[in-house]
Amino acid sequence: MDIVYIEGLQADAVIGVYDWERDIRQPLVIDLELASDNRRAAANDAIADAVDYDAISQAVVAYVQASEFELIETLAERLATLVRGEFGIGWVRLRLAKPGAVKAAASVGVIIERGERR
Repeated sequence: MDIVYIEGLQADAVIGVYDWERDIRQPLVIDLELASDNRRAAANDAIADAVDYDAISQAVVAYVQASEFELIETLAERLATLVRGEFGIGWVRLRLAKPGAVKAAASVGVIIERGERR
């Protein structure tokens, strides 16, 4: 299995459980690792045979910007489902960070893996 990754994808969202968080947009940072078999794309040097990380990035950012979840766990799960369903990715590892959510920490977040590594 090969992995295509997207690191440091940024988008603002309404996210959080506190009333004040429901009235603002907060920055989120997303890292994705996507299962791929890069051999065909490499052999053909053709984008049609590769994971379209630009299209995935655009879809993830659009989804995050339109979302209004309380929990980052919920958003992470929905993003993993989006990437796997819309782009046919069999396995995804997703890191969703909420910088500044805890005063003493640079960032907090979740990491999830969905699907089977092959």
